[in-house]
Amino acid sequence: MISAASTNDTVRAPKKRPPAAIHSLAIDDLSQFAKALRTSLSTIATAPTHLQLLNLITKAAGRGNYQAFLANATAAPPLTAAKAAVPVAMSAHAAKALAQFDDEGRLMRWPNKFAVQRIALWGLWMPFAMHRKYTEREVNAVLNTWHLFGDQATLRRELVEMKFLARTPDCREYWKLVARPDEDVKAFLTALRAKRGVG
Repeated sequence: MISAASTNDTVRAPKKRPPAAIHSLAIDDLSQFAKALRTSLSTIATAPTHLQLLNLITKAAGRGNYQAFLANATAAPPLTAAKAAVPVAMSAHAAKALAQFDDEGRLMRWPNKFAVQRIALWGLWMPFAMHRKYTEREVNAVLNTWHLFGDQATLRRELVEMKFLARTPDCREYWKLVARPDEDVKAFLTALRAKRGVG
């Protein structure tokens, strides 16, 4: 935090209203975020205003503009530590899928059973941002962050076949599809978020 002291005692800093809420912005790929932000900043001739900068930052993180980010954050507040700590009952398939992920939430191996594969794919779908287009290389980068067995091609194909991701016919662009988890998958995702330290 940077602070500056005034040399003139008669000058008073204007009172600032406290924010209504504090919202956390998760950045899935810091390198990609920096590139996107740099590209956006290069199109602006003068220094951006505060609101413009907020919009640029949230867009670079794949969260739309700042107002959309706030609306989404308000509609779906993060889990509190107390809620995340509550054990959630899940089916044998969901528990088996969860066991395929290490303590940091990375998929260690591709499950043999289809029912377990399907649930495990939710864990790879989760880090992708809605309303953002990805190149194949960017999809691979996300997948390589969250799996350990070096087969991003299989995982990418499975995510498309299971309707978690869509892509253009030439495979140049990918995007996350809306998916609605059932109660069993919700329990799995809650436990996986806890492993990843995500609310």
